[in-house]
Amino acid sequence: MEEKLFKESIELLNKRYPSGWGGVAALATESGKILTSVAPDTKNDALSLCMEVGACLEAHKINERVTHSLCICRESDNSEVIILTPCGICQERLSHWGGGVLVAVSTPENKLKFIQLRELMPYHWSIVNGVIL
Repeated sequence: MEEKLFKESIELLNKRYPSGWGGVAALATESGKILTSVAPDTKNDALSLCMEVGACLEAHKINERVTHSLCICRESDNSEVIILTPCGICQERLSHWGGGVLVAVSTPENKLKFIQLRELMPYHWSIVNGVIL
């Protein structure tokens, strides 16, 4: 699934952003669907949303559990594609589906690597409620 997510992300990146900067997210659901999204263009940065939001909302709409998440970007059409660890807000969004969601993370070598969300959030705030993410 990890390689499939990466392939679909690259395809959308090249289609949606044939030149210049580009960023794409892809989520996999329990049934094997791949949901992709991009960040909306805004004139005011305060209105911006993460690349994963559209795919997260789609998963909620179709009522499917997310199993994997991947986010990539590139600075220009001539630059390397970078794998991005989900930001803190997206980690919270993904935690809806539990700590076992596999998320792609940034590495010094920029290699495709997935870890469980709970590994990124070992001290998640929900622990005060007796919940283990």
